[in-house]
Amino acid sequence: MSLAQFFREDRLEVQHDLLRAHPLGLIITGGTGGLMATPVPCVLHAGEGERGTLRAHFARGNAQWKELSGASECLVVFQGAQHYITPSWYPTKKATQKAVPTWNYVVVHVWGTPRVVQEAAWLRGHLEALTDAHERARPEPWKVADAPEDYLAAMMRAIVGIEIPIARIEGKWKVSQNRPDVDRVGVVEGLRAEGGSAEMADLVEQRSPG
Repeated sequence: MSLAQFFREDRLEVQHDLLRAHPLGLIITGGTGGLMATPVPCVLHAGEGERGTLRAHFARGNAQWKELSGASECLVVFQGAQHYITPSWYPTKKATQKAVPTWNYVVVHVWGTPRVVQEAAWLRGHLEALTDAHERARPEPWKVADAPEDYLAAMMRAIVGIEIPIARIEGKWKVSQNRPDVDRVGVVEGLRAEGGSAEMADLVEQRSPG
């Protein structure tokens, strides 16, 4: 990933916040079966290891988990807010015409050595953590224990777990930091006026250059 200094985000807590807010990670491998990629919801265990640990699961029928079982490294990509940026939102364009379209986005890349896990107790704990992360805010949260035990056992036989201790992590927040303040204001106003990403508008507004 190309990382200009003013787009870098090296604070682990900020990177972790994005993983929690956008937990659907794209797991990428390049083994004997060729390049493979699968989007899977991940659970971040921030306190495990120096940079945290990711846990996820694959359908047993997905051949990529076999690639992961022998991989020395895999890449997981987490995509946050993103939006097309028109130069028409830049006040400086009116004066100079020296502007082109671009794309703002937030992304975190994670690398680590994966471990395939098939123990029922591990899978049950992972599914409970994953479910709780996404159900806890609901008025009547659904729990794994709400399903019949024989049904759960059959469902768990159809999946395999993946655990990835984070060995390396990089964040990129490309949110118009390279533009003059007047253009950044124009981007925020343009996104909000034209029904663009409210999250991106907030990020452009909050982030100062550098």
